[in-house]
Amino acid sequence: MSSRSDRPEVSIVSPVFDEEAGLAALVERVVRAVEPVADSFEIVLVDDGSRDGSWAEIERAHARDPRVRGVGLSRNFGKESAIVAGLEAARGDAVIVMDSDLQHPPALLPELVARWRAGAEVVEAVKLDRTGQALGGRLASTLFNRVFERLTGVDLVGASDYRLLSRRAVTALLALPERTTFFRGTSTWIGFPREQVPFRVDPRVTGRSRWGFRALLRLALNGITSFTPAPLHLVTIGAALFAVFAVVLGVQTLVRFLQGDAVTGFTTVILLLLIQGTFILLGLGIVGQYLARIHDEVKNRPRYLVARSSPPDREPDARR
Repeated sequence: MSSRSDRPEVSIVSPVFDEEAGLAALVERVVRAVEPVADSFEIVLVDDGSRDGSWAEIERAHARDPRVRGVGLSRNFGKESAIVAGLEAARGDAVIVMDSDLQHPPALLPELVARWRAGAEVVEAVKLDRTGQALGGRLASTLFNRVFERLTGVDLVGASDYRLLSRRAVTALLALPERTTFFRGTSTWIGFPREQVPFRVDPRVTGRSRWGFRALLRLALNGITSFTPAPLHLVTIGAALFAVFAVVLGVQTLVRFLQGDAVTGFTTVILLLLIQGTFILLGLGIVGQYLARIHDEVKNRPRYLVARSSPPDREPDARR
């Protein structure tokens, strides 16, 4: 652990995957944006198992400017794990997470720092648009954000990973024991005073996005299933709807039987199928409720986080 005297005021964490061509421009623009507004700062570049010369470029950047630090992962663990590695390595009083492809404009960094100094402990950069993203990608992102909000109550519409967290917020986030993380969701879940800053997504400086359909689908599934057991509750809701349908159809079938308007044996088969289907779905719904409880218990999140106390504590406390 570093002492307070050698701790930088601001840390900028950026996960890197095959971004060799743009890293020099990233470092240059971040330094130019942060240097006038921060007493001291560091840039933590996390190489997430890049297959190009990204790590060599990180080492060259460190040789040019010791404020640039590198963390090299043994293989590609994914963006979420790279962000966590960067948060654990960062030493600043405020930590800013941003993408390394320069679609998160470094020119916004002074505004994030200013909002933090004004009292916000989480400052979220919110997208005004998705410049350069294909129509399918925009629709998929919008659908995911809407579904996630409905399932979890956490508003991710326009949200991005570009955000600043105070040291207290970082400590609270890293205290969460779950292994499968969703930074965008958990950094909102922890609470603390927060503000939003709008921005327009810049086009990539070099190369093309590595986020194909499969990668985005995997991120969406991991985000929902790791953050909330809500999909399990959908089984219960489906069972309830089927039970209502079964009652209506069962009444109609009985009425037709009593009126002599039913094929022989049809009524018995339909009623048995409806009764059986209802009990099966209700049983699955009950199992889903218990699985949801297991999901919550396995994550072992604290029941609540203390933001302040009297007399004041140095770090946020997690109650289990």
